[in-house]
Amino acid sequence: MLLSLMYHNINSDKYSNSLEIFEKHLKYIKKNFNIVLPGDTLGKKNICLVFDDGYYNFYNYVFPLLKELNIKMMFAISTAFVLDTTKVDKNIRLGIKHDETERNKEKAPYCTYKELKEMSDSGLVKIASHSINHVNLENIKDLDLELNGSKEILEKKLNIKCDSLVLPFGKYDEKAIKEAKKIYKYIFRIGTGINKDFSGIKGLIYRVSADNLENEKDIFSWQNMLKYRLKSFIKSF
Repeated sequence: MLLSLMYHNINSDKYSNSLEIFEKHLKYIKKNFNIVLPGDTLGKKNICLVFDDGYYNFYNYVFPLLKELNIKMMFAISTAFVLDTTKVDKNIRLGIKHDETERNKEKAPYCTYKELKEMSDSGLVKIASHSINHVNLENIKDLDLELNGSKEILEKKLNIKCDSLVLPFGKYDEKAIKEAKKIYKYIFRIGTGINKDFSGIKGLIYRVSADNLENEKDIFSWQNMLKYRLKSFIKSF
């Protein structure tokens, strides 16, 4: 079994979790699951944790927890919004509302390449592509740029191998997936399903939303787990 979870923000206004609940959530996961990244050896109950979009609150709140608890995560980056470095005060960076981040990229609401390099070099954060411009990949003219371009930028800037793509908005068409599979070994989408392993379901790794948690373990209730398994069964045909 491989369950993958999707997160966006910590202590933000939207698609977010409070730091207090999120810390309890991570401790619960560490106690009950084998935490893995693409390519890792799988155990019986595996979980892959993925943060989308590259916000600075990940570096400020989540990365210290990863070091404290020795937990690994994947971080999906849209390269158009990443600055090399910044001198903007962290409170300004953290205070930008979710829906205003893209138009305020000069205020560095996203992690800088300097911060991404530090996290990647720690061995705790695996960097994935989230396209260049965080766009819906359905019927898009610049598909090759969004797929290949983002991978090339991340690999050059961070000196890494980028083998994973997280589909922006979870949106795609057959052409996008066909091209993505030529470039990336692992492709993540949105969808409340459980995967058997990193081959996913028909080549796509389903992720369950873990934003707006009511408590540290509510998404792991037997009712929810049954729902995830049923969704996987249906989508496998």
